[in-house]
Amino acid sequence: MANKKKNNKSKINIYWFYASVVFFILSIGLLGGDSGMQNTQLTDISSFENYLRNGDIDKVAIINQRYARVTLNENALAKDIHKNAKVKNLFGQENLAGPHYQFEIGTPELFETKLQEIRDSENLSFSVEFVTMENRWLDVLLGFLPIIIIIGVWIFLMRRMSGGGGGGSQIFNIGKSKAKLFDQNTEVKVTFKDVAGLLGAKEEVQEIVDFLKNPKKYTVLGGKIPKGALLVGAPGTGKTLLAKAVAGEAKVPFFSLSGSDFVEMFVGVGASRVRDLFKQAKETSPSIIFIDEIDAIGRARGRNNMTGSNDERENTLNQLLTEMDGFGTNTNVIVVAATNRADVLDKALMRAGRFDRQIFVDLPDLNERREIFQVHLKPLKKSRALDVDFLAKQTPGFSGADIANVCNEAALIAARNNKKSVGKQDFLDAVDRIVGGLEKKNKIITKEEKNTIAFHEAGHAIVSWLLEHAAPLVKVTIVPRGQSLGAAWYLPEERMIVRTEQMLDEMCATLGGRAAEKIMFNKISTGALNDLEKVTKQARAIVSVYGLNDKIGNITYYDSSGQGDYNFTKPYSEETAKKIDEEISLIIEKQYKRACSILKKNKNKLSSLATRLVEKEVIFKEDLVKILGERPFSKKIEKVKEVKENNKD
Repeated sequence: MANKKKNNKSKINIYWFYASVVFFILSIGLLGGDSGMQNTQLTDISSFENYLRNGDIDKVAIINQRYARVTLNENALAKDIHKNAKVKNLFGQENLAGPHYQFEIGTPELFETKLQEIRDSENLSFSVEFVTMENRWLDVLLGFLPIIIIIGVWIFLMRRMSGGGGGGSQIFNIGKSKAKLFDQNTEVKVTFKDVAGLLGAKEEVQEIVDFLKNPKKYTVLGGKIPKGALLVGAPGTGKTLLAKAVAGEAKVPFFSLSGSDFVEMFVGVGASRVRDLFKQAKETSPSIIFIDEIDAIGRARGRNNMTGSNDERENTLNQLLTEMDGFGTNTNVIVVAATNRADVLDKALMRAGRFDRQIFVDLPDLNERREIFQVHLKPLKKSRALDVDFLAKQTPGFSGADIANVCNEAALIAARNNKKSVGKQDFLDAVDRIVGGLEKKNKIITKEEKNTIAFHEAGHAIVSWLLEHAAPLVKVTIVPRGQSLGAAWYLPEERMIVRTEQMLDEMCATLGGRAAEKIMFNKISTGALNDLEKVTKQARAIVSVYGLNDKIGNITYYDSSGQGDYNFTKPYSEETAKKIDEEISLIIEKQYKRACSILKKNKNKLSSLATRLVEKEVIFKEDLVKILGERPFSKKIEKVKEVKENNKD
């Protein structure tokens, strides 16, 4: 209550300050301005001419060559027509001495000529004078106006950066923490039940929550809870969702903020916010602090400091390190952080005593994808025949966020087609939309280009169909999607390790498109750019990363820490670099010749498949079976899959 009253008092004080400034400016304008304007009746130039010809005017004063003030004579003041001219002043007295009327004159020279003409024609007697009036107070105010504007803008910016509060004290809150507090009084609906899959990660995080709820269970045996847990994984795998579940499950104060919330343009602000955050957390301990995208402040120190100057981000990191494991730390504050780039974090941040646990949140496997689909399918009005296992098999390599996007996109596609429920085809179209991009049926393609694209995609299909370790084909299309003019869709097998022959078969299938163009037209096109990029990366990985090449040997030049900079220095000699380039070229050319050899033997089937593609634009696995027959290694592959499933059970 005392703090609330104090805030209200500060708000009242600042409002009184603003009101005083406005009153002061208005007072200068009114008191320092032309007081004669307040006691003068406005009129127009035509009425003035009538008064002048009737002999009612005693004096005309031209002020600053902009407007005229008219004073009436005694006879005119007695007339009823001028009774409104005797306006009372601020003290309640009638304005008899004048001036009585005021109006704008337009061009001074024309107005003066008009006065002289009326005076000569009517033989009138009145005086004319020219007056220049100044407002010194207003001039002084205008001189200080730029300074006043700068101060006002500064106050506005400071209040915005400090959270936009109403009190004047908010100006000095820029160093305060921006963390959002979630506690028992805050409604957080996400729990561990809403987090599908991620079994290992959930167990680690649940243990932290359980310790905060039942600390005696662990401390009675002498155990200590980890001070920090770092969630590491690819984007969309559910790191932030896990943190939300912790906030929903833990019945302790939960402070949530992003790493970028510490970053500010002013020196010392980041460190000040770290101190304030941990101060609040210690006052409400036991508590949890969650820092999302911690790599914004946790990057390795000294790497990018080319100028040698003081780095504000490093000062913030130093303060965070001190708060997490320094002389005055409190064991009842647990820090949970998330990042996509654990390789760039400072080693001091990763050591035991700060982030004791690194929890890897991987892409979901088949079973986990099934669970994630079941979570995201709940709000959808889906068809009864929808097979969740089929959807899980159709989305290898998809993260939890990707699956959520697939479900949403499928619902939008079904609604666009005026369906009453979301069906299997809607999900397949959604996967195609997300992976390949928007379908462009109206894109202008010549007949020759369409024919080339058809043979290119047919080449991919046939080579992959006839190779044992290549991914099985799902469908082939020559309808443009996104930036591609055609595509062959595969359903890759989920492998934990990959052997050399598997990588070589995949490279051969990828080069099948260019090989088909060479065989059928004896020409090659730019359509294979993406294929060449893919196989070049695979060949480089075989030679220089995985150590699968005999001539280079069992050596890897891969740096998992991310500390190496290959743009300036390479971890091998020029002679080795030459060998690597030669081996990469040999591997690619060998697989290209292998693809050409396969297609030459099946040239008629290649033509039949390309013709079918031109006619239908989209063909499926069933069409390949009709033209090519059953896949030669299908029985062997099915037997291997059956063994894997039995081992899982």
